[in-house]
Amino acid sequence: MKTTGVVRRIDDLGRIVIPKELRRTLRIRDGESLEIFVENEMITLKKYSSMSDIKEISNNLVNTINQTILKNVIITDRDKVISASSNIKMQYLDKNISKYLEQKLNSREMVVEKDLHDVEIVDGVNESLAFVISPIIMNGDVVGNVVIFSDKEGITDSDVKLASIISSFLGKHIEE
Repeated sequence: MKTTGVVRRIDDLGRIVIPKELRRTLRIRDGESLEIFVENEMITLKKYSSMSDIKEISNNLVNTINQTILKNVIITDRDKVISASSNIKMQYLDKNISKYLEQKLNSREMVVEKDLHDVEIVDGVNESLAFVISPIIMNGDVVGNVVIFSDKEGITDSDVKLASIISSFLGKHIEE
């Protein structure tokens, strides 16, 4: 485990402040949930993602969709790609989403670029893609995105509907 050199006191209410630099580096936003783990005398905090509960189903889903429509599919939580179709796993899985994707996530709107368009899906990787981004909404909160994309052909109306269906299904699945 890596030390930060930061020491903090616990206040009268049992609270501790996580330094702003650490929150920024780890992309921890105000109001976000942290999961608490205890091992021996060590307390570990981890960002909580409700999307982590659906990794297995989302992995099966992206691979099935990819084999059916022959387009790439990724599913993100608010910070990272949590599922990617098997042909692009190495390039996308567990990578931080780009600022662009984060903005689209926060706007809560579906984005469709039917023709090839320069875009950054994950940090530091700029590509020419046709894509659809559909937000995953759980209990009124955006918890991730479904992205269907191709670097060879355009996005069809069927791809747009499919992205919407996947994001609705995952949002409802998480709620249950």
